[in-house]
Amino acid sequence: MSSPAPELLPEGGFTRIKCELSYDGSYFSGWNLQPDRRTIQSVVEDLLSRLMAIPVNTMVAGRTDAGVHATGQVFHFDIAQLDRDRWNLTSLMQIANRLLPDEVRLNSLDDAPYGFHARYSALRRNYRYRFADGFKVIPPLARADVAPWQQNLDIDLMNEAVMPLIGTHDFAAFCRKREGATSIRSLEKFEWSRDSDGFAQALVSADAFCHAMVRSLVGAASIVGAGHAETGWLAELLGGGDRVGRSLSAPARGLTLIGVDYPIGAGLLERAQVLTRTGVRSLPGE
Repeated sequence: MSSPAPELLPEGGFTRIKCELSYDGSYFSGWNLQPDRRTIQSVVEDLLSRLMAIPVNTMVAGRTDAGVHATGQVFHFDIAQLDRDRWNLTSLMQIANRLLPDEVRLNSLDDAPYGFHARYSALRRNYRYRFADGFKVIPPLARADVAPWQQNLDIDLMNEAVMPLIGTHDFAAFCRKREGATSIRSLEKFEWSRDSDGFAQALVSADAFCHAMVRSLVGAASIVGAGHAETGWLAELLGGGDRVGRSLSAPARGLTLIGVDYPIGAGLLERAQVLTRTGVRSLPGE
């Protein structure tokens, strides 16, 4: 086996911390650091850096867009072993959660297993999207993660429409183009159902997602569900390759990253090495 790429493992004398995070993205400009904007990354890194009195730089599993939420986001950061020895991670998480804004919470904070890399070790990212269709009332406490849709959506039609998209394809039609970024993805799940509140719910899983891919897929499926397009329309869009209009992109507020799946044991490093060997150095999130 070839030696790991330098960024896949912490340097000598350093150790890696794995974190799971939840957040309400309503009032954030996404995950990524941006000048003069409030982002999840800036809030988390600033708090941990001040609390631990060291620079903390995070690597995230999926870079969510402005307004997108998470219940199972994953990131890691590397710190010197001497600094790690100063902290009980349970206490660190408890203190951090008292100081973080109410919209952000650490779910867990642990020593990462050998070979773990939040982005490159991930097998798949799992998202949920929810629509309150047919003029359903959105309860005040659900207003952050449910998007309104005036017409009734036919769940069966949407499930039929999305079936041809399952598998490995070039999803350029459903992605915002980024220079040097591939739009080939393996879509493993795209299923519509009604949740316990009667909302139309999509569960979407893939090895990774292009920028705005989930919301474009959901938005196009909802056009079919509302009866404005035939069930074969999504397959036509996929085959055409031309970027669908931004007007088809579903609102960010209905989208939540609910989890990231990883292999176990030696599979963590093996997965990361495969991606870096094949040149997949950047996996844009939603």
